[in-house]
Order: sequence, then C-alpha cells, then structure tokens
Amino acid sequence: MEILIINSAFSDLGAIKDYYSEQGVPHVAHDIISSIFEHIQSLTDHPCIGRLVPEFDDETIREIIHPPYRIVYLLDVKVIQIIRIWRSERLLKLPKKEV
Repeated sequence: MEILIINSAFSDLGAIKDYYSEQGVPHVAHDIISSIFEHIQSLTDHPCIGRLVPEFDDETIREIIHPPYRIVYLLDVKVIQIIRIWRSERLLKLPKKEV
C-alpha cells in the first residue's frame, strides 16, 4: 500500500519542528518526527489499524494515536493519505480536498 503525506500534514510537521526549535530543544523535534514517521510506516502492512475519527462519521477517515499527536489519514483501496498530524487536545480541522 502506498502512503502519501499531503501538504497539510507536512505543514503540521513543520509546526512541530518550529515549536521545539523555539523552545531550544530541536533534538526533541527530530526524535518526535522520526518516531511519527516510523508509526506511519506501520500503516503499509496494517492500513486498518487506525480507529475511526470520532468527530466524523466516515469509514475512510481514520487515525492512529502517537501521543500527544493524532495522525489522521484517509484510507483508500490503494493509497493512504496522511492529512493531519494534530495535537490530541485540539479540535480536528481537515484540509480542503487537495486532489
């Protein structure tokens, strides 16, 4: 299964990096982002591992929890689109359709 990371998720990763860099601990950002990518890779073999996103009633919108982040993705037959990497305590906002 192919995994695509769309612009909104890349922006989220950039915000994570910027936040920890501003806090003076850029190594923490590196560690968190690396572990997020490892978690995302697990979707290749187990695409349905994520739970349905509670805010939406849609079988194709799923998330895996990587504390304190929610990795939100769209599940399709051939591709997984990572659409948000969002702090758990924030209300989820989905990006406008990029396709």
